[in-house]
Amino acid sequence: MVAANTSGKQIVVRIKRGEPGKAAYWEEYAVPHKPGLNVISCLMEIQRNPVTRDGKTTTPVAWDQACLEEVCGSCTMYVNGKIRQACTALIDKLEQPVVLEPMTKFPLVRDLVVNRQRMFENLKRVKAWIPIDGTYDLGPGPRESPIDQQQEYVMSTCMTCGCCVESCPQVNARSEFVGPAILNQVRRFNMHPTGKLNAHERTRALMGEGGVHECGKAQNCVRVCPKEIPLTSSIAVVQRAAIKQAIKDYFSGGDEIVGGAGPG
Repeated sequence: MVAANTSGKQIVVRIKRGEPGKAAYWEEYAVPHKPGLNVISCLMEIQRNPVTRDGKTTTPVAWDQACLEEVCGSCTMYVNGKIRQACTALIDKLEQPVVLEPMTKFPLVRDLVVNRQRMFENLKRVKAWIPIDGTYDLGPGPRESPIDQQQEYVMSTCMTCGCCVESCPQVNARSEFVGPAILNQVRRFNMHPTGKLNAHERTRALMGEGGVHECGKAQNCVRVCPKEIPLTSSIAVVQRAAIKQAIKDYFSGGDEIVGGAGPG
């Protein structure tokens, strides 16, 4: 429970607002300071009383949130110029005014809300799942080494938050590049004992337009990932797999190879 404001201090929050087809504009708000506030707490306070710092009554600010534990990835936005999760952005650790802006690599819905559908469609493109149709008993499945389990766990913490996509210079209006998060999921599922059976399909999906070869090695993605996933390592692994798959396809005449290119 957040304590009441007894100091009289205020937090100045500057928000970039707008909606599709209309010019963006800025509004400033003053929020009473309380210990332990994060950016989401401030947005909720503004929503309860949508009055700007100069006394103008306005519409409530729109933003996304869900878990508030840096797990769902929905509250991604720019906070003081840095792409991050709003739920873990603590006010007492931020310079004022606290400046909030929406992501720019995804279509704007309203204010701080964007549409990240592009990422989910790219996950479909690379079949980022283990194909189990449930029509027969698969048995216990192959055993995994503890080392592989540890590597896969780190990769599985991806929230599809979009931080890596937002920071990647190769993701822009002129490119179909799928982005680092998708490549990381390909590596993850290609490592899985059952997922290896369809590794060639995932790898081939990244050998055309927008695929792994379009990575520019900027390494911005690994710097901004809130889960500290080794994205550049995943990209390198998938790049090697794509080269191996291309060589196999060349000498086999393009026939499908069961097992495909593994992550090694």
